[in-house]
Amino acid sequence: MKEEEVNRCQIQEWYPKFKSVSIKTLIHRLPESFVHYLVDDSGPFLVPVSVFNEDALPNRIHNPHEEEDYQVSEGGSEDESEQPSLPPPSFPELELEIKESIKELGGAVFPKLNWSAPKDSCWMSTTGTLRCTSFTEIALLLRSSDSLTHDLCHAYDSCTDKTSSRPPSFFLALRKWYPSLRPDMEFRCFVKGQNLVGICQREVTTFYPPLLENKCNLRVLIRKFFVEHVKHRFESQDYTFDVYVTRDERVKIVDFNPWGGFTLPLLFGWDELEKKVTSEEEEEEEEGGVEFRIVESQCGVRPGLKTAVPYDYLDTSPGSGWDQFLRNAEGELRKQTQSSEAGAGA
Repeated sequence: MKEEEVNRCQIQEWYPKFKSVSIKTLIHRLPESFVHYLVDDSGPFLVPVSVFNEDALPNRIHNPHEEEDYQVSEGGSEDESEQPSLPPPSFPELELEIKESIKELGGAVFPKLNWSAPKDSCWMSTTGTLRCTSFTEIALLLRSSDSLTHDLCHAYDSCTDKTSSRPPSFFLALRKWYPSLRPDMEFRCFVKGQNLVGICQREVTTFYPPLLENKCNLRVLIRKFFVEHVKHRFESQDYTFDVYVTRDERVKIVDFNPWGGFTLPLLFGWDELEKKVTSEEEEEEEEGGVEFRIVESQCGVRPGLKTAVPYDYLDTSPGSGWDQFLRNAEGELRKQTQSSEAGAGA
């Protein structure tokens, strides 16, 4: 994997070219002061002060007598006078820009940086989702996320030509919030040599029966979309992209990701994807060339791998904790499958 391949997957790089077939998004360049705020772990966790008095947790019960002030002292003696508490951070210009963008996008957005969204910090939200209606809510999710450490500090760790640990600039993408999006209609597509070689459902921790009936139609829709809107327009030879299929069968690009590295292969394995070779002639055949995998029964559900670290940081070598976990999961799946087959044959 090369740095240029990783850079092409930054949302501020690909979105302008594909905005007509993607989710409406507004992008802001982040000031270095805000980037420093996100990565700084030397002091207490402080949510920025809002110039509009917007609380990141509006439904909380505010009791100042139960909140401790973080204070810094020169020495460790209790007799020494304590220094004033640190002032909370404030980013008024950025907050104003974001407030205007949220209004333009209908009042609610979900945030992401150059590559990643703070999915691991959803629990901090009052809704348990990435839905945000204010700058302070966005700042809270970004500051609470461990997975964003990848974007901020380790973006190029998988690159063979790594020259830097981070891009020169960071961007905040605000994407229009759609409350009715269905997780079963999001799919990951794998492209090798500019040919589509695999498709699978994005949410592999759940069995969705309607996908069994719509599998062939979805394969045709996604393959046609790739040929007409993505193939030869995205400059990398090998990459993945995620799409969402609407109720009226329109396909929307959700994201682009590098081939391998920290990108999850989901229902495939990177070893088998590397061996796949699909010609343009095969792509033109409705059923040929592109393998489409879905969870076809409750027994096929995969354990969630939302670990808040990039995929290539996981130690899955023989004897590791993840190796044993996956072996146990596969063994349990075989037992369930054998039990189901035995019951069907009785």
